[in-house]
Amino acid sequence: MEAIKRIMKIPKNHEVKIKVPDYLLENETVEVILIVRKKSDDFEKKINELKNAMNDDLFLKDLNDISRDFDAIDLETWNNNNGI
Repeated sequence: MEAIKRIMKIPKNHEVKIKVPDYLLENETVEVILIVRKKSDDFEKKINELKNAMNDDLFLKDLNDISRDFDAIDLETWNNNNGI
């Protein structure tokens, strides 16, 4: 058994064509499965996770630590470019 996966967007005409590899014999039986993932569910989940992150103490601490790291780097680069 072999699985060939293709991910594509649904075209205007709502027709999907499948290119079958040349090594498969004519009249060989294959199974085609169409799996539809709802984008809205994934999008909503991501938005909810971002909203929850605003109240996550560990996330906020990491964000502040990273911000302080970049402050130091930005100041160093600015001083070097201005001859200080």
